[in-house]
Amino acid sequence: MNDVSGVLRICRADYHNPVHAQALVAVLDAYARDPMGGGEPLSDFARAKVVAELAARPQAFSVLAFDGADDLSPAVGLVNCIEGFSTFACRPLVNVHDLAVLPGYRGQRVGERMLALVQDIARERGACKLTLEVLSGNAVAIRLYRRVGFANYTLDPGMGSAQFMQKYL
Repeated sequence: MNDVSGVLRICRADYHNPVHAQALVAVLDAYARDPMGGGEPLSDFARAKVVAELAARPQAFSVLAFDGADDLSPAVGLVNCIEGFSTFACRPLVNVHDLAVLPGYRGQRVGERMLALVQDIARERGACKLTLEVLSGNAVAIRLYRRVGFANYTLDPGMGSAQFMQKYL
């Protein structure tokens, strides 16, 4: 296990910075290869296009963690976020779409520190809440999310909590 008790730099990713772009793709690919990310590498298409596609969307932002004081340090974590809109609150919301920490850095609060910056950026955007989805078998991530204040989404406890669903197109 690597030790980030020294310098861990958390920053908002600059999609136009080639070092940040490469770090984003590298950590996202590592996440995709992990069982919690589906166990398959990113496609060549995604590797080539994801940063430009995020940059083209003003509602998207990312946060990176580096094990060191500068961009030349290894990237060890990533959060990709997409702004949505809460019709009930009539305000933006921010969805945490991807949160990844490289295996050697897990259990050292890297995710917690990245989420703190995500929260700050969401507040700057006037967001009313953060949302995310997590696999029910990812107990470590669920503990992190609960520790930093996330809870299952419910409106009326008698109706149960929300479920995340998908339909491929």
